[in-house]
Amino acid sequence: MENRNSKGPEYIQRFSLNFRIQHIVLFVSTITLIITGIPLWCLGRPEYAWSQSVVQAFGPVATIRWIHRVAAVGLIAVSFYHILYLIYSREGRREFIELLPMPKDFVDVTIKSLYFLGLTKNQPRFGRYSYFEKFDYWAVYWGCVIMIGTGLVMWFPDIAAKYIPWLSYELAAEIHADEAILAALALFVWHFYNVHFNPSRFPGSGLWWHGRMTREQMMKEHPLEYEKLLRK
Repeated sequence: MENRNSKGPEYIQRFSLNFRIQHIVLFVSTITLIITGIPLWCLGRPEYAWSQSVVQAFGPVATIRWIHRVAAVGLIAVSFYHILYLIYSREGRREFIELLPMPKDFVDVTIKSLYFLGLTKNQPRFGRYSYFEKFDYWAVYWGCVIMIGTGLVMWFPDIAAKYIPWLSYELAAEIHADEAILAALALFVWHFYNVHFNPSRFPGSGLWWHGRMTREQMMKEHPLEYEKLLRK
């Protein structure tokens, strides 16, 4: 724990620089892929005339495709790095274990549902990660497998046709587009609300940048982790 000002709030460092850089590369790559990819998919469809204006804002079609592929390389790189981080880093192994779904998460979902329905005044007490943070994390795994796999099929169609002929270019393109829309909705509706637009955090959380939370935030949002830190 650190106290940057004796008269100010006490801050607790939750995430290391390594972890934060991975997250920054992930969200920059993902948002760039969404902004460039969905207009490309809609291009040429009369019902999506707006996509022409978006593509033209980047210049020639080749430019927006190049940006999309650069962002794709960023997503692939951070995905593989994260796997190595989980295997070879003590911090990574600890985070992975903390992010595994546990029976308590299902209990927490039940308690939270009862709270929303007004059937209980109690709220679940979270440890290092809440059930919705774990959902975010594992949704990224699923999304990366689908997006990277189908994206590579479209990027290298001849190689894909040789080794995985059952996954045609057209099928890969359809799966890629559907998963992209699902990812965009999950990011801008679910994740952004929980992290930035929730009234308790609006206009946004700086946790992604500095990795710190105040003692008061910890006691409210992650009381079990805070109690564990006190015991240590």
